[in-house]
Amino acid sequence: MDCTTCMPRKPWDLHFLAEPEEVAGLRRVLRVHLGLWGLDELIDAAQLCVSELVSNVITHVGAGTPTTLAVSMKGTRLRIEVYDPDTRALPTLLNQGVNSESGRGMELITFTADRWGVQLLADRKMTWCELPTTLTSPNGHRGGPHVTRAGEVLGLYNGVTLPPAADLGRLRAAVAEEAAIGAIADLLHWLRAHGRDADDALDRAQMHFEAEAGVVSDST
Repeated sequence: MDCTTCMPRKPWDLHFLAEPEEVAGLRRVLRVHLGLWGLDELIDAAQLCVSELVSNVITHVGAGTPTTLAVSMKGTRLRIEVYDPDTRALPTLLNQGVNSESGRGMELITFTADRWGVQLLADRKMTWCELPTTLTSPNGHRGGPHVTRAGEVLGLYNGVTLPPAADLGRLRAAVAEEAAIGAIADLLHWLRAHGRDADDALDRAQMHFEAEAGVVSDST
């Protein structure tokens, strides 16, 4: 998925009671957020990690425990944190094997995530794991032919220069965005000056964009 169509990857958290029936809802919320972040390829692994971290709270701290799920980017890694109030029940890696019926939660996370750990805080503990991405910067994207062509156009338009990977800092991204909006407006003026329906052209361009974005998303 091309992340030029994604929401900014701002950290978010969700408070809930650790119950088995909550896990499915957490997985759905995570799927939506990672889809908006353009990290579709991490959905299955991230959902597994959340399921195991929350199940660990239910099993070792107790059902109904007030718990918080927090998801953020740490550099180019996806970071998942689960907070609970019990600083005594610490998750440990048991050598049970992935086919064992119990004691395999943290082993699955070890197998799935790039790294994981536990941090004791004043009144609670945080169990976290991180998944690697293919991003070259926290706000970057993996590009594609549409993004490449747009970058080349903007490189010629209004003096905007983009790096090859289009991994922009916040200020340069804002400047590039304004240039892109100006380019779209100028193209609409050009269409109207040549007797074409600018609104119709914009609607058709939006249809092309949504269709092509859907194809890219489905193929990831």
